Amino acid sequence: MPLPPASFSFLVLSLRTQAEMQLGLMAYGEEAHPKPDLDLARHTIDMLGVLSEKTKGNLSLEEQRLIENSLTELRFRFVQVSEDVAKASAQAKA
Repeated sequence: MPLPPASFSFLVLSLRTQAEMQLGLMAYGEEAHPKPDLDLARHTIDMLGVLSEKTKGNLSLEEQRLIENSLTELRFRFVQVSEDVAKASAQAKA
């Protein structure tokens, strides 16, 4: 399968997919339920945030919406997964 052309949209979607995998939202390989890596997910989300800040004013409307929507959703999912991990940890201790 040929690689897609390099573009801003592909870069954003690549980082978004990485963060989703790091949050344990996407299974790959043989893992049915991958364990979240919150530190790595936070770093990837922060990198996407840096990209957003550094490109502000230089994006098309479509590109701006893509990065803003991706950041909003990933931050929301990060909070959800963090809460789930905290609950599971508390239950394991009980």
